Amino acid sequence: MAPVTMVEAIREALDEEMQRDPSVVLIGEDIGVYGGAFKVTEGLLAKYGWERVIDTPISETAVIGAAVGMSYQGLRPVAEMQFIDFIACCFNQMVNFVAKSHYRWGGPVPMVVRGPCGGGVHGGPFHSQNPEMWFVHTPGLKVVYPSTAYDAKGLLKSAIRDNNPVLFLEHKFLYRRVKEELPAEEYTLPLGKLSVRRPGRDLTIATYGAMTLHSLEAAGELAKEGIEAEVLDLRTLMPLDRQGIIDSVRKTNKLLVVHEDVRSGGIAGEIAATVNEQAFEDLDGPILRVTSLDTPVPFSPPLEERFLPQVADITRAARELARY
Repeated sequence: MAPVTMVEAIREALDEEMQRDPSVVLIGEDIGVYGGAFKVTEGLLAKYGWERVIDTPISETAVIGAAVGMSYQGLRPVAEMQFIDFIACCFNQMVNFVAKSHYRWGGPVPMVVRGPCGGGVHGGPFHSQNPEMWFVHTPGLKVVYPSTAYDAKGLLKSAIRDNNPVLFLEHKFLYRRVKEELPAEEYTLPLGKLSVRRPGRDLTIATYGAMTLHSLEAAGELAKEGIEAEVLDLRTLMPLDRQGIIDSVRKTNKLLVVHEDVRSGGIAGEIAATVNEQAFEDLDGPILRVTSLDTPVPFSPPLEERFLPQVADITRAARELARY
């Protein structure tokens, strides 16, 4: 089979789940006739009709509000944000209704909110954010963030079948830059399980999203110097595969966390605390992190490059840690 992009893999997941389960419906702005801002839903309106591919007004609160109501009535809505930044408009609904429904009255909320996130494409401060930690910090929500086409398809299918609300983040820089051959047979991937992208012995690099590609490139450069880095792709931030991280740290004895999210309050702090609590005596050096800066995402390409973690930043931090 020909390799497919992440966009095509996500579309395949939506298509297959809509074929499998008539309760799966899509809702969002311009997802029907136009096929979505990034063409993820292209062709699905013609195949499934207006009742299952629902164009909405330009109102994110309306999209999420309708999706919540659908999930209460037994449907499995997949709501698209044109850019995930706009989910800020829906914060009250997400954290006070979507996340707490099961806790308050035991009802399932089988809905997925998906959309493009991340920088590297000069989208500026309102179209390039990584809002994952707003929701990782909210009990009742699951947060998924794939880095490959294969994972995007398998994880999205699992998210749609989950009876809990899932925030599914798709890094727009990866949409058409990563390609893979996907299995002809159906598959799903479990939520809450990391993937070891590259085994190593000298240090662990824990990362996710577009930084997985950067980290793998950095690991390749380090290998030329005799430093073998183990690269972990977290894939799911909530639930977080804490045991998988601990197992790797106990093997390599050193940890570098890399993420595109800003530094303060990022997942690196939670991972560092977990390792300190559970594997402190296995550490042979300080836990280091490479992250974006604590500023809004710049629009200017040179400033955005300075803002985002680069391969050289990861390589430099890894060298420092390996020498410790």
